[in-house]
This record gives sequence, structure tokens and C-alpha cells, in this order.
Amino acid sequence: MTAETVFEGRILVNDRTELGEGPGYDPATDQIWWFDILNCKLHLLNASTRDRRIISLPEMASAMAVVDERRHVIATETGLYFHDASTGALSLHAAIEPDNPVTRSNDARVHASGAFWVGTMGKNAEKEAGAIYHVLGGTVTRIFDRITIPNAICFSPDGATGYYVDTDLNTLMQVPVDPETGLPDGPATVFIDTSDKPGGMDGAICDGDGHIWNARFGSGVLDRYDTAGKLVARFQLPARQPTCPAFIGRDGGWMMVTSAAMDAKIAEEPNAGFTFALVTGAKPRFDPAYKAF
Repeated sequence: MTAETVFEGRILVNDRTELGEGPGYDPATDQIWWFDILNCKLHLLNASTRDRRIISLPEMASAMAVVDERRHVIATETGLYFHDASTGALSLHAAIEPDNPVTRSNDARVHASGAFWVGTMGKNAEKEAGAIYHVLGGTVTRIFDRITIPNAICFSPDGATGYYVDTDLNTLMQVPVDPETGLPDGPATVFIDTSDKPGGMDGAICDGDGHIWNARFGSGVLDRYDTAGKLVARFQLPARQPTCPAFIGRDGGWMMVTSAAMDAKIAEEPNAGFTFALVTGAKPRFDPAYKAF
């Protein structure tokens, strides 16, 4: 029987995002980030000082990873760009579908090898227009194609299993992965089938025990699955369209969840598009740095 927990966290930030996505955290700098994809904004928040910045980007972007103490890499609609943490300058690192005006980046995550898995999708969720790419040292390899809405990219703690979902299908896939390279080394198979359930599987993380935490878009919940794929806990959120979780704080004791306001009736959903934080009791795990060279 699934345990259900009421929301016991708080609103982290009440700046409304049309499509909040790509949350992340760097323990070295204590900096939290997330994106408003459709409005081309990068949100930054220092967890200790509460200093906030909102950066306008030249195109839609959806995810970011640490490279080193000076740089990040940002996934955008035309590829991966280095982002200078001091100046904000962007420089192209690896083009991804740069000549395809239909698509943009969506969900992405760094594997233990330092490889970045980056998903693309149609800007209007065109059927099977997207793909998932493996990027390491600037080399781009398409590993899955014909995906409508790539989401829930995450990896087991040992780096031997990758997960992803096409939200259009609502079946979380698992695939064996080479822990040294982050490349798939076998076929993808269905791990969790929620195709008959309301809402859609959106962004996810894998905690230190190998449990998967998945935001269920349209259902207002954060779901926890154990290593066998069983739904074991459900955290209610005060917004119907949560999009992705991430551990935050140097001890990882909190989890943040982004959300979307698009298609929401704000009078009925006053928290739509806000960013939330809650305590889950999960064993924290932070993404490694992207290996650029």
C-alpha cells in the first residue's frame, strides 16, 4: 500500500515561472538554480545569503551543470554553452540540433562519468520530434530518438543504470550503462508503467539509496519509487503541475521542486509556477561535474 504524505515544506520562491524546469544545486558555492524555459530566464539563489539573480538568456534553456569553479554548461535550444559564473558570458561548447527550429532542449542530467545526457523536444510537443543525446568532452552522440517529451533522466548511484521517460507515453525506461563512459551498453526496457494513471511522469532524480523521485505533472505530487520500481510514497504539492526535483543545501536535507503556470487558472491555482522546498528524509545525492575535456 502506498504511503501518502501531505505537503510539509514551504514555498522557496514565489516568482511565477511559466515553465519552471532544470533545478540544480552546487554544494561548493551553495548556489541553487532553475529555469523558466519559455521566458528564457535562468534563476539563481544562494542558499545561505538568499541573494537572488534572474538572468535573461538569448534563447530557451532548460538545464545547467557545473564544469569547474569558474564555469557552468547550459543546455539550450541550439546546444550546450559554457556560462562564465563571474561575467555571465556564453560561448558555444557543443551544437545540438542547431539547424532544427522545431526543437529545444528539455530534461538533462550528468552521469557519474561526467557525461551529460540532454533531451530535446518539439517546442509545441510535436510527436516524436525529440531525442536524447550523450555529450562528453564536446562529442555529441544521439542515443535515443523519436521521443516526444524526454524527461526523468537520472542514474543509479553506481552509474550502471540510466532512466528516462517519454512523458507522452508515461513509461519509465531503464537501460544498462557503461559506468566509465555513460553510454548505453544494452537495450532500454520498461521499468515503471504509469500509462493508465492520471498526470504525466516529468523530471526525476535518483537518491543515494537508488530510489527514484519523480514529479508527476498534472497530479500535484512528488512520487518515490523503490529500487524495484514500486511506488512507496507520495508527497502532495500545492501546485498541480510540478516539473522536477533536486536536492539542495550542503547536507542535502531539503528537496526543491519546480512547477509550471502554463495552462493554469491562477485564481484557482495561486501557487502555480512557484518553486517549493520540502524535507523528504531521502539520502541526498548531488550531480557530478560535467567533463568538458
